[in-house]
Amino acid sequence: MIPVTTFAGKKVALFGLGASGLASAKALVAGGAEVVAFDDDAGKIAQAKAAGIAIADLRQIDWTGIAAFVQSPGVPLTHPAPHWTVALARNNAVEVIGDIELFCRERRRHAPHASFVAITGTNGKSTTTALTAHLVQAAGYDAQLGGNIGTAILSLEPPVSGRVHVIECSSYQIDLAPSLDPSIGILLNVSEDHLDRHGTLANYAAVKERLVAGVRRDATAIIGVDDNWCQAAADRLEQRGKNVARVSVRRPLAHGLYVEAEHILQANGGTAREIARIGGIGSLRGIHNAQNAACAAGAALALGIAPDQIQRGLVSFPGLAHRMEQVGVKDGVLFVNDSKATNADAAARALASFTDIFWIAGGRAKTGGIASLSAFFPRIRKAYLIGEAAEEFAATLDGKVAHEVVGTLDRAVEQAAEDAAASGLSEPVVLLSPACASFDQYPNFEVRGAKFSELVRALKGVTHVPPI
Repeated sequence: MIPVTTFAGKKVALFGLGASGLASAKALVAGGAEVVAFDDDAGKIAQAKAAGIAIADLRQIDWTGIAAFVQSPGVPLTHPAPHWTVALARNNAVEVIGDIELFCRERRRHAPHASFVAITGTNGKSTTTALTAHLVQAAGYDAQLGGNIGTAILSLEPPVSGRVHVIECSSYQIDLAPSLDPSIGILLNVSEDHLDRHGTLANYAAVKERLVAGVRRDATAIIGVDDNWCQAAADRLEQRGKNVARVSVRRPLAHGLYVEAEHILQANGGTAREIARIGGIGSLRGIHNAQNAACAAGAALALGIAPDQIQRGLVSFPGLAHRMEQVGVKDGVLFVNDSKATNADAAARALASFTDIFWIAGGRAKTGGIASLSAFFPRIRKAYLIGEAAEEFAATLDGKVAHEVVGTLDRAVEQAAEDAAASGLSEPVVLLSPACASFDQYPNFEVRGAKFSELVRALKGVTHVPPI
């Protein structure tokens, strides 16, 4: 735990007692603050009471003397309308912040030079965060991994010299961290997402940009420049005198990092040197993972990690569960769990990474279905359709891709495994990349992916796949 001493002896109101909210409440109490918390969920209130957190309906408290209001990132700050707690705080001139902001203030007070790598982007931030932490740990540092990925930031060990905090930040968290100041900031990409919470794409992009804009002049902002929003952000930061490391997976750069023929290169003026090779690393397949790897390598370089250490770390990276996760191999057939692909755009990244695909798709469809994936249809040898979207997807594939409505995941795995093994293809892949939400049959994509992995590992003769 990181005790939050910056509010010692002061009153703090808090709403939202999920994992990050409860961790924030405990950290504030441990640091000497007087905390009063609330939640709409009676079960979470009971859990907080058991942990010794004072509970009160924030509509009934006296806001006089409240030093700060700590809000859960899952609670609307601006759109579609501010949550009632936000309105209360603002009406009483109380600042509204989140757990990332609490960490930043604590770091500045006690260990301002401790390494803090903050990572955001519409796509790939979890993989990049996990990979960066892996590279840091493989190089012998104490890597503290958390934030929007798994462990709440205030549940980690405190910042000290020699320890590196590698933190995934969602746009919601950035919105609640007005003084976010990482020593290394990574902005991967920006595309349309979370407009229900930010109103417009321009607002959303501006929030994302704040993460890299907050780096000090002697720190490093790593920005993927393959989309217009991030390209513009990189230009603005350079004009302000910030140290910007640009990253591209689509073109060579005069300055920065780029990927060419599965090599990560670092350019400085007219010369470029090889930092690492990502070809053949199964956990980093696809152009999207090339961007993730290049940005993680950029962070490692900024931390002083040598290219040979980066290479070893990339090779040993196991990947993240449910994100292009290699589950096993049987009779030459590779089984890949990409359950995190809950829409067509996400599934496109997986489909682009393989040639001979036995595709398991379906669930609760998103707007637009899979029509946008037509460019990848020639890669699909057969599709196995499950869940509510099965008939809709069958209509889209009719006459273009061989397919079968199988209904359930167990039938899909069984049939796809048989067909792939009998195909005679040199590198067949059974790919779960549903292009759908899971909620028709599973509570979330993690449970769906875990079920796929369980079914695959139950097949006779399946062996584990190493990272390379």
